[in-house]
Amino acid sequence: MRKRLFFPAGIAAEILLLLLVFCVWQGSGQNQSADQETAVSAGARGIAEENSDAAGSGGGEKAEYIKWVEFNVSYEALNRAYTYDVETYQEDVHLNWVELLAYLGARYGGDFTRYQEADMTQAAEKLLTGGSTIEEMAADMEYYGYYREAYGAVLDGMVGEYEIEKPESEDSDKKVWKKFYGLKAYSPIAKTFPYTDYDDFGVSRSYGYRRNHLGHDMMGQVGTPIVAVESGYVTVMGWNQYGGWRIGINSFDGKRYYYYAHLRQNIPFAESLEEGDVVQAGDVIGYMGRTGYSTTENVNNIDTYHLHFGLQLIFDESQREGNHEIWVDVYPLVRFLSQNRSEVVRNDASKEWYRKYSMKDPAAEKYLKSNEQNKNK
Repeated sequence: MRKRLFFPAGIAAEILLLLLVFCVWQGSGQNQSADQETAVSAGARGIAEENSDAAGSGGGEKAEYIKWVEFNVSYEALNRAYTYDVETYQEDVHLNWVELLAYLGARYGGDFTRYQEADMTQAAEKLLTGGSTIEEMAADMEYYGYYREAYGAVLDGMVGEYEIEKPESEDSDKKVWKKFYGLKAYSPIAKTFPYTDYDDFGVSRSYGYRRNHLGHDMMGQVGTPIVAVESGYVTVMGWNQYGGWRIGINSFDGKRYYYYAHLRQNIPFAESLEEGDVVQAGDVIGYMGRTGYSTTENVNNIDTYHLHFGLQLIFDESQREGNHEIWVDVYPLVRFLSQNRSEVVRNDASKEWYRKYSMKDPAAEKYLKSNEQNKNK
């Protein structure tokens, strides 16, 4: 025979209340987990409906924007898609490298461990023969639009037309301006300077509080010139107890925020660089060090000289700071960018490093022209 338990009325009421609270909490947690699983299973699905106050859209309507990106496109896929893009430039059919990668991203569910070059070759040949457009090929892919926007947020500013100085001839010191189409983004480490790295995104960090590493460390020599990966404007410059001397640079389209941290003690930044300045991709912006992990400025509290390089994606202004920030793993991207390293020269009098060949990025010129027009209004 089962024994039945009896409780005084007051205690019974408290137990019922606790059970009700637990059920509500449990249901909320399950819904939250389901949302996260949906996001992951659909390549983060990435589209979140947020209150218009948070999105800043006004009018009482809800705004949609991507709230999560897991960028794990392999070096091999990046390099092959880029080659197709450059080789077909000004041809009847120009293959856009981001569109190719987005197509495969939708096909693989964002999992590029499944990447095979034959898959990209097949897609490229179908486009080149004129038998189909990328929109037609992706028509039945529910998440192609998500991957195009997400991967575009990472890559759209890195390939295009630009002008750069080159030697007039192999044995000449005279420089002339030449026009190119191709990779106009650079490795963050200047040419000829050695460094080592590995994929350390997400590993544990404990200074201040336990957290994940949301960037990529590149170990090298103190004073190694650090260059701007993409053209943009300086928004942050100074001391932070976690990053030490650091620089933050926004892309002109507002989608990318580049973070360069642990710069050199005493002389961390390039001469005359200030917040608000426009920099061209490949410009020297600072020097490698090991500052940080201290509330006191200009302290070397990190064991190894290295650059912490981070890339944050921004689809809505509410994502710039706080719990909604999106940082991506740039390890394969840094490997890809290593094919384009800015050549620098040293001024022995000032001991400063400068890029050897100047560059004109149309995106920078457009931004400066727009700013000038706004000032004259």
